[in-house]
Amino acid sequence: MPIRVIAFDADDTLWINETYFREAEEKFASLLEDFLPQHAIMKELYRTEIANLSLYGYGIKGFMLSMIETALRISEQQLPIRLVERIIQIGQEMLAKPVDLLPGVEEVLKSLQGDYRIVLATKGDLVDQERKLYKSGLEGYFHHIEIMSEKKPADYQKLIRHLDIQANELLMIGNSLKSDILPVLELGGYGIHVPFHTTWVHEQVEHEVVHERFLTAAHLGEAAGLIHSFS
Repeated sequence: MPIRVIAFDADDTLWINETYFREAEEKFASLLEDFLPQHAIMKELYRTEIANLSLYGYGIKGFMLSMIETALRISEQQLPIRLVERIIQIGQEMLAKPVDLLPGVEEVLKSLQGDYRIVLATKGDLVDQERKLYKSGLEGYFHHIEIMSEKKPADYQKLIRHLDIQANELLMIGNSLKSDILPVLELGGYGIHVPFHTTWVHEQVEHEVVHERFLTAAHLGEAAGLIHSFS
């Protein structure tokens, strides 16, 4: 069956996201270097984030809470209130960041309109993702917008049912092999990986992916050109 729906991830596929998290991590680590070396602080922060995913999900607000929790732990509850205030400020600065589209995004979405149903399938905090989508100016290109708390096969299966299509009529384009590509391939769909120069450790996949319904593109414009390779 031909591909009918093309779903796009948002963060680091349509616009910059991970860069802001890495900048915030560095600011956070520099605040607390009196307690631990910066590399050890980042390791502790990551450990806290992973432990808190089931509570807070993905997004800046959960990241802020994890920073505060980490800072309290490594300071043995001796963290000055001014540093707590600065950590909150780091998170607020992240929320106020502009939405910087990656090259060629709008041109690609425009070129696919009419030939396919275009869907946004992203995960994260609902309010934050809605804010970024509004700021991006891209909302009008999407037939449907799905903001997920997770991106596992069951989550994509719900999306497929909602769109009233078969799994092999869906193509997912995204920067994360773990979240955007592998679950869709497992269900019988197609995937095009567009790597971003920075990937969160939690999203990295160590093994090479080789699959007849999978391709890799250097950028979004190249990904659009590869869609017909599956037909």
